[in-house]
Amino acid sequence: MISVVISTLDSEEALAHCLTALVPAAAEGIVREVLVVDGGSRDATRIVADAAGCDLEEVPGSDGARFAAGSRMARKSPWLLFLPAGSMLEPGWHAEAANFIERTERSGQAERCAAVFRLKQDAFGFGARAGEALGNLTTQVFGMPASEQGLLISRRFYVSLGGHHDLAALSDLDIARRIGRGRLVLLRSAAVVPQAPSRSTRQKLARFAVTALRLPPRLVRALHG
Repeated sequence: MISVVISTLDSEEALAHCLTALVPAAAEGIVREVLVVDGGSRDATRIVADAAGCDLEEVPGSDGARFAAGSRMARKSPWLLFLPAGSMLEPGWHAEAANFIERTERSGQAERCAAVFRLKQDAFGFGARAGEALGNLTTQVFGMPASEQGLLISRRFYVSLGGHHDLAALSDLDIARRIGRGRLVLLRSAAVVPQAPSRSTRQKLARFAVTALRLPPRLVRALHG
């Protein structure tokens, strides 16, 4: 049912947690294959992927470039799930994902609808809860989820959109913009990240320009570098 594409770069520990969360789904036949697309790790990321039996390819560039390459490698399923290695899906995610797929296919919406997971930080305190709330509100109001929330999309819809583009830190917002807010579903299940994504001030300004000001990602990338 689902081919999972994971983007990695020096992610040995994060990848181990990410893969562990996929085991129940693989045991039930919901996840058919897992592809790890690595940006040139210098740690044991490749060893972890190999030990787990994942197909692995090395692709330089941004998450967008690696996700695009992984989508071309995936062959076994009509649905694609894109995840950065730092995201760990919480228990039970696969039941909701399977239900989403069944509902969209039954209603004929599979080629016009995609889903992301709710953002959850694996940390205590007000800062973590505020970060979660802001991320999920941004998804609901602007239709602009972060890469850490994953992306569940049918292969045919993904291809019709042109797939991921190599736009550095804006790759996730770029494809979300092409999907459109009205065609993006926020699932109840969460993608758990160890902490808030670390981004430079320039990256934060660029993402704000795309999310709130609705500027085209390619233009913002040209302006911000």
